[in-house]
Amino acid sequence: MDANKLLSPLRRAIEDYGMLSRGDSVAVGISGGKDSLTLLALLAAYRDHILPFTLAAVTVDMGFADCSFEPIREYCERLRVPYTIVRTDIAQIVFDIRKEPNPCSLCAKMRRGALNSELNRQGIGKLALGHHRDDVTETFLLSLLHEGRLSTFQPVSYMSRSGITLIRPMVYIPERDIVSFARDLPVVASPCPANKHTERERVKQLLDELARDDPDIREKFANAIMHPDRYNLWSKPLR
Repeated sequence: MDANKLLSPLRRAIEDYGMLSRGDSVAVGISGGKDSLTLLALLAAYRDHILPFTLAAVTVDMGFADCSFEPIREYCERLRVPYTIVRTDIAQIVFDIRKEPNPCSLCAKMRRGALNSELNRQGIGKLALGHHRDDVTETFLLSLLHEGRLSTFQPVSYMSRSGITLIRPMVYIPERDIVSFARDLPVVASPCPANKHTERERVKQLLDELARDDPDIREKFANAIMHPDRYNLWSKPLR
């Protein structure tokens, strides 16, 4: 897929939410998957052709054996993006020591902490994550089904404890377009034993089932989430 097709919704999200300004210092959190690598490629093109800013890439190595990020390092060199790998023992803590039955929450907190510390060390003010439009819907449904709340992540959020602004420039891009674009990227397969066995994966399967009868179901969910001002669920306050 041509990068220009993805650059258009990326640029719209950046401009709609004021994600980037000239001269910003931004790091992409690189997991090695298709989403983060696609975001890196798009932001590099955005930097080169639309808005000058400083771009870096950071990977948190969780400590899984036989996991090499060398192809990503070579890709970053081609994009002229400095690349840092932060070595951690998160995998050992989560799976061997804590033996977490639901490891995703603790793992995410520890990875985010490692990312924030590295960005602070480098003096980088913004962290870009590769969440896409389908992630918006899946997070909303996870919150609804497991917490009874109508909630999802924000396109831009300021983390006061670290002083870092978190941005998600791909929130307008559907996953299917990322899958097509990422075919030629150096994707590193996830070694995590919980991969494909999470509550998010179950929600994804639920949406797949609904999409068999209504192929536009994901777009409808996302549209409702992103335009709450158009809808009024209750005409008067609950009593």
